[in-house]
Amino acid sequence: MGETAAGFKVLIDEESDQILGAHLLGPRAEEVINLFAVAIRQRIPSRELKEVICAYPTFSSDLHYML
Repeated sequence: MGETAAGFKVLIDEESDQILGAHLLGPRAEEVINLFAVAIRQRIPSRELKEVICAYPTFSSDLHYML
């Protein structure tokens, strides 16, 4: 509670645009990691995940900045 910092790292294959993995640290990381888990499992390219519209204001709304 009261955390003011967060960090992330997303691994993307440059040739196929597939998301290979994601590391998230900080508040509400569990909110966003599920989106990455689905994208990896369903082989959704990062360019398509960038187009997902998330409710604002939420931590998920920063998804397109992570890609």
